[in-house]
Parts: sequence; C-alpha cells; structure tokens
Amino acid sequence: MKVSIVGTGYVGLVTGTCFSEVGIDVCCVDIDETKIENLKKGIIPIFEPGLEEMVQRNVKKDRLHFTTNLASTLNGCEVIFIAVGTPPDEDGSADLQYVISVAREVGQNMNDYMVVVTKSTVPVGTAKKVRAAVQEELDKRGVNIPFDVASNPEFLKEGAAVDDFLKPDRIVIGLESTRAEDIMKRLYKPFTLNGHPVIFMDIPSAEMTKYAANSMLATKISFMNDIANLCEIMGANVNMVRKGIGSDSRIGTKFIYPGIGYGGSCFPKDVKALIKTANENGYNMRVLKSVEDVNDDQKSVLFNKMMKHFNGNLKGLTVAMWGLSFKPQTDDMREAPALVLIEKLIEAGCKVIAYDPVAMHETHRKIGDKIQYAKDQYETLNDADCLLLVTEWTEFRFPDTTIMKKLMKQHIVFDGRNIYDKGEMTAAGFTYFCIGIN
Repeated sequence: MKVSIVGTGYVGLVTGTCFSEVGIDVCCVDIDETKIENLKKGIIPIFEPGLEEMVQRNVKKDRLHFTTNLASTLNGCEVIFIAVGTPPDEDGSADLQYVISVAREVGQNMNDYMVVVTKSTVPVGTAKKVRAAVQEELDKRGVNIPFDVASNPEFLKEGAAVDDFLKPDRIVIGLESTRAEDIMKRLYKPFTLNGHPVIFMDIPSAEMTKYAANSMLATKISFMNDIANLCEIMGANVNMVRKGIGSDSRIGTKFIYPGIGYGGSCFPKDVKALIKTANENGYNMRVLKSVEDVNDDQKSVLFNKMMKHFNGNLKGLTVAMWGLSFKPQTDDMREAPALVLIEKLIEAGCKVIAYDPVAMHETHRKIGDKIQYAKDQYETLNDADCLLLVTEWTEFRFPDTTIMKKLMKQHIVFDGRNIYDKGEMTAAGFTYFCIGIN
C-alpha cells in the first residue's frame, strides 16, 4: 500500500514514520528543501522520543521517502494525508490556505482514484472545501477522476507521540463512502489487531471530535487552576483536593494537576478556533471563553507571586529558570508559559538565566539573547535571587539542595508545577512557593 503525507511537521512526520514502521510505503512531502534533505539523512526537525531512530531505520529499509515534489508521489497512491499547518488568524480562526493549496495541487496532478484525508486540525466544514478545491482543478483539466475525502484527526501527545500512534486509544475517521471506508480499514489494520478501536462517523462529527477533545482537556486544566487559586485564598491544599476528586472515576486523575497554564500547538489554537466557529454560527461558547481567560491569567501566576514576595520591586534581581518548553519531552515553545514569564521578568528589570534539556535552541530562535542560557540546571543558580521551576522535566525532580544553597544568593523557590514538597523544601532552608497551597 502506498501513502503520501503532505507536511513534515509534528503530525505529518510522526504519522508518516509510524505508517512506514508497519510496512507501508510512505512518501512525505514538504516545500522546505533543507528540511527534506536533512530528513533523507535521518536528521529530524523536532524533538520527539524514539522518532529519530525510527526515521533512520525506515529510510534505510526504503519504506520512508522524502521529497519536495508532490506530483511525483501520486502515481499508485491510495491515500494522501494533508498534514500542513493551520495557524490561528488574528481573530482566532484557523488559517486554511495551506490545506486548500494542497487540495488544489492534488486536483491538478492526480490520475486515479484516491482518498484525500485531512489530518491537520481543521474546523467543521473543511472537508467540503477540500472536495470543492480538488473538483475545481479536475474540472479545469476536463477530466472525470473519482475521489473521496475523509477526516482523520490526530490525538498525539507531544513527548509520547510515537506510542500514541502505534498504540492508539482510538482512531477516529470521518468519511462518506464504503469504498473509502474499506481503504482506511486496510490502512489501519496493523494498528487495530490488538483491539485498538476504529470509530467511523460522518465527516463533520470527526472534525468536531478533535476540537471537542482538546477543549475538554483544556477545560480540566483551567478548572483545576481556578480551584488552585481559590485553595490558596481559603487555606486549602490543592494537592489534597486533587487526590480527593481524582479518585472519582467520572473525573479521573489526568489533566487535573495545577500549574502555570497550558501551551503548545493544540490547546490554545483549538480553543480559539472553536470559540470563533461558534461565534460565526451565532453561538457564544461561554465556558470555553472562561477557560481561555483563566489560562491567560495563569501564565502570570509565578510573576505575581514574585511581585508580592519582593514587595513589587524586581529590578536588578537575578532569576534562575528551570524549564522552557510548554511541557516535558518536547522542544515545543508554542504558547509556552515560559515566554510570557520571561517578557514580564525582563520588563521588570530582571536578569534571567535559563536551562532546558532540549528547548534552549528553539527558545533562542524565538527570543534571541534576551536571556542567558546555562549548560546545566545548576549553572543557572550562580548568585540567583530565586529559582522558578517552569517545566517539570524528570531531571529537576530531585535536585541537590546543598548545592543549590551554596550557589544561590537568596534561597527562594517558586515552583510552577508543584513537583517539590513544601515541608521538605522549608526544612532544607528554602522559602518555597507553589500553586494552590498557601
């Protein structure tokens, strides 16, 4: 079976590589020539555990190919996935220009039946636009080539994407013909042999499912952050509250950890897009608007705690920062709370020295030399007035407090992920602040 994937970003590269891992002939397409040449050599543009080795293995076995020429991949191709970016416009809506551009190019070059699948996160109704774009180009050519469109949203967690794809909770596929269903069943058969479910549905429902899933998870995060802030005011311990509600099977333990807000490529963009879609159709998503507001405020919670502790004057302070990426096991800095925090600290006159195991290059690409970058976590602490724990990387979980005390000018820790025990940190001689515990 031959499959083409257009877009070698996070979704496209993981999708194409995992398909090739089970023996499917995959060609990944991108307009970025440098990226394609690097991928041919097994050099990947993102950090994702296990992905680089898998790319190299399947390139070597001649199952995974990379090109900038979409037309050359279409002969014999049964399924083409559109996995290009859908960045948010200023009004929050998803920008579909790249999706439609690919659809047009498919229509200009296809010569036989295929299923055109949107893998990118796209608003309800996008498949209709994709179908119209393909058909328009076929009409211009004066040819009558049958095709189907489908929606196959991704549910990949950054940092665990390979496992998520190979061992999915569920596979959601929206389609409109039995022919397309038969092809998609055959494509995903290697992933369903162990009982992982495929849920077939109509295309609008599949498109909505992705937004609904991410919005529900974002809601849990913002709800818990709201509860954490109230816990501090009322003298309750959010860690105890979290355990108390997480034991309820209707709620569960996932996504109820308080912190400094969600970020990344999915939740912020998808929440905005769903709010925008609702507005365009005359409906006000009141809960999701509040979810977004809470998240925006939560990204400033550590800064606000610092302002309170230092009596409103942070000028001249040296601030150590552990973690930059929006979560562990990724170098993704999109909508990362660290970026908001850094801007506020610099505006307040602070010197910021940061360390992250994998995201410093990406941070430098985004903000340059606004901050200093350390070679390890302890180098950030030299003469530091305080430490901000921003991303809960495993290597930060059990720091040597003796070394910390020797290096830091003031022994103050602001824990944005609640990974330390307040009693232990206090006993070690630190002034300790976290989320949701007074």
